[in-house]
Order: sequence, then structure tokens, then C-alpha cells
Amino acid sequence: MRWMAAGAAALLLALPGVSAAQGNIEAGRAKAYTCLGCHAVEGYRNAYPSYRVPRLGGQHQEYLVSALQAYKNGDRQHATMQALAATLSEQDMLDIAAYFEAEGRGGAE
Repeated sequence: MRWMAAGAAALLLALPGVSAAQGNIEAGRAKAYTCLGCHAVEGYRNAYPSYRVPRLGGQHQEYLVSALQAYKNGDRQHATMQALAATLSEQDMLDIAAYFEAEGRGGAE
């Protein structure tokens, strides 16, 4: 019986959009304070090299967590983002990502 439950759980997690870990939107709101300084400014551009800083509201949680993990482990290059991501736990990343995903749906306001 136990193997059936384990198998069902594995199949469920294999479905698109189903995640084993979820972030807390309210905790993410508090943790995302620093992020908002750049990622919530309409039309904000990085000084050098010059590029538009992406707005994060509405972005999928899985993508945001993946990006933060890549900054943390050095696979994505941006000194500021690497320094910030280095301070985040896995739960911090999930919470921040949940907040930004909900913001785009109108659920984090």
C-alpha cells in the first residue's frame, strides 16, 4: 500500500504546474522589499551595461526560483543579483517567487 501512495505522489509531481514546495505570498512580500527597488520601477534601465531591468510581477514561480538559484550558484552572471541571491535560502526564493507570481494575478495587493 505504501508503494502505491509513493507512486501516486511521484506521478502527481510529474504533472506540469505541480510543485512539491510552495512559497508563502505574505512572507515573500516582506522578503521582496529589496527586489522592488529595481524590479518594480516602470521603465528602469541599468546604467552599465545599459539594458531594461525586467518587471517581475506575474512571472511564474518556477522560473523565478530557477533564476535565483542560477545567480546563487554562478550560472547566471550579474554581480548584484549574485550577491543578493547568495543570501537567500531555498524557502526565501520560494516565498519571493510566490509573491511576484501572485502580484501579476492581482493576488498580492
